[in-house]
Amino acid sequence: MAVICPTVTTLTQKDYRESIERISDFAERIHIDFADGYFAPSKLMPIDEVWWPVGMVVDFHIMYKEPLAYIEDIIVQQPHLVIIHAESENVGEFLDEMHSLGIKLGLALLKETPVSTIEKYLPKLDHVLVFSGDLGHYGGNVNFELLDKVIQLHELKPNIEIGWDGGINDETAGRLVEGGVDVLNVGGFIQKNQDPESAYDTLLASINVREKTK
Repeated sequence: MAVICPTVTTLTQKDYRESIERISDFAERIHIDFADGYFAPSKLMPIDEVWWPVGMVVDFHIMYKEPLAYIEDIIVQQPHLVIIHAESENVGEFLDEMHSLGIKLGLALLKETPVSTIEKYLPKLDHVLVFSGDLGHYGGNVNFELLDKVIQLHELKPNIEIGWDGGINDETAGRLVEGGVDVLNVGGFIQKNQDPESAYDTLLASINVREKTK
């Protein structure tokens, strides 16, 4: 069954706390964005300053040019899943070190990056994130042509978990699930809604209907 992951994309501790509090009553799994101001244009909350309620499942999406330099900070936080970008530096070395520690790993693909770029890494990967958004910001549009990447990934590794980031709302979520997406990382549709839990429930209803008709 597909999963809705509210996204946390914040610059300050105050905004981070408010964002977490907005979703903590209903979210079971969340997606925290990190950006270094180089790989992504904006600089977000640093890895060593985030926290979350006990029992919440947390994925890290690390939009850093050099994620290898932050391995110690990541290990201390013990997230459920760590996603770095295929376009960042020293990808292979990062994956090798984290894989040796038994940490779940994912790679994110920007719109223009082909699946072939990460094929050699697939044996170590638990997750691939298809990125249809704008680095370091809520929003973006769903480019349904990127669902071709989902098809390719399932052909190469049928059991891999596929995530999607960018443009998810009540009109696009169902089609993404039909296209094979397992994890819907949702930013503005939930975080900017006056009733975040209602928005979350709307998405759940949308994907549940689509899954029943698959």
